[in-house]
Amino acid sequence: MIVVKPVTFNFCETEIDALATAEGRIAVLVPPEGKMDVAARRINRLTKGALARLIEARAAEAKPGQAVTLAFPTGLAAEAVDVVFLARNADVETARKAGVALAKLRGKSALTLCAGSFRKTAQILMGLALRDYEFDDHKSEEAPEDARAVQVMASKPEEVQSEAAPLLAIAEGVFMTRDLTNEPANVLTTTEFANRLVAMKDIGLDVEVLDEDKLTQLGMGALLSVGQGSDSPSKVVVMQWRGGDKDAAPLALVGKGVVFDTGGISLKPAAGMEDMTMDMGGAGVVAGAMRSLALRKAKANVVGLVGLVENMPSGGATRPGDVVTSMKGDTIEVINTDAEGRLVLCDVLHYAQKEFSPAGIIDLATLTGAIIIGLGHDKAGVFSNDDTFCNRFLKAAESENEGAWRMPLGQSYADLLKSRIADMKNTGGRPAGSVTAAEFLHRFIAKGTPWIHLDIAGVASVKADTAFAPKGATGWGVMALNRFVSDHFEKAE
Repeated sequence: MIVVKPVTFNFCETEIDALATAEGRIAVLVPPEGKMDVAARRINRLTKGALARLIEARAAEAKPGQAVTLAFPTGLAAEAVDVVFLARNADVETARKAGVALAKLRGKSALTLCAGSFRKTAQILMGLALRDYEFDDHKSEEAPEDARAVQVMASKPEEVQSEAAPLLAIAEGVFMTRDLTNEPANVLTTTEFANRLVAMKDIGLDVEVLDEDKLTQLGMGALLSVGQGSDSPSKVVVMQWRGGDKDAAPLALVGKGVVFDTGGISLKPAAGMEDMTMDMGGAGVVAGAMRSLALRKAKANVVGLVGLVENMPSGGATRPGDVVTSMKGDTIEVINTDAEGRLVLCDVLHYAQKEFSPAGIIDLATLTGAIIIGLGHDKAGVFSNDDTFCNRFLKAAESENEGAWRMPLGQSYADLLKSRIADMKNTGGRPAGSVTAAEFLHRFIAKGTPWIHLDIAGVASVKADTAFAPKGATGWGVMALNRFVSDHFEKAE
């Protein structure tokens, strides 16, 4: 049995005699030519040929991964039989989309999946789990505990479970990211966020929380300036997974964790401000990625660092025109207090390099509205100082169907950050806003350190369903980062 919120997967050998009494929905896999396996033939006999008639009528027009339904079948206790047309050599994306189709059809019903000897069953379960997610933590109605169960009947159930386990560990990381990003700010305070990360010690992560006294001691004046108007204390949480060689330099993942962003003194408009509960999305992705790596026992060294703050207006808040000093020592003129994420990230980036000397560093942030104007909600903006490092990440993102597009960097953009009274400004104005934000961060990356900045403002939370997620938080980035680690940082067996 594998439990992945909100689904329980139970694995067993195909039990054709149990199909007559199976409740909820039953799903069968049928190749394009319509040939039925032993479970489908049993269901066909019980339904007096109705399944065969449905397959014959729909097979010619069905797309790979598409599901059609035989509703209220005679001879079965089940409310419906879902037929998924899927070739035995289907690719990963098609298999996952078949799982998505089943998740949409089953609603809140239990499901029996007759997988037989299909080789991509684990990928079907991955797609089903990703799409089956629902954030209902604050709804009073409670579903029965067993209502979300999936019974997986397979010819070799142990093999299917073994193949599915690491995939569903990744899904669990995605769910953690979605949960954090969907959570309202009165619940997910900086302290609560930190506590949830500390709880991951139970799965093998080393977790350390740096409080405001420690941050002051370290000289993180940029980060602390963002949170000084809030009653919620600013924090940095460091999570380490040491699954690789003892002396191997880690990959560092850095996330922006602004648990709520009013804009500070540069106050945002009221309309839509409720969406700013998702401004900690970058930190959420880092947390989810670290969870996935720990759960699947990744043979790599990875450190995740998140800066947790709340950007609020008050008598103690940072003002436009203030000058703050970063941990690196650079002075920053704060032109706009709503350009706060980069102030958080710059100090955490510097700390990550000073403390861990990483082999490479990736930061993630819901950083700019400008990236949404440029790329919409289909792709994250990718900025990098290293072509090889960047291309490897882009390939990983593409392989996991997570949209990403490389954006430019350059001295002409960096020049827009020059300040009359300090070493730099925190914003270069409206033109190329996402690029100047990246150039701000670029200044805090040591020469020779491969670095990627991911602006995920357009993809972290969306207003409509995506291929693998309902509307709301998507968990974008967890799968891409996991693949990137797997392909380039895990040691060989």
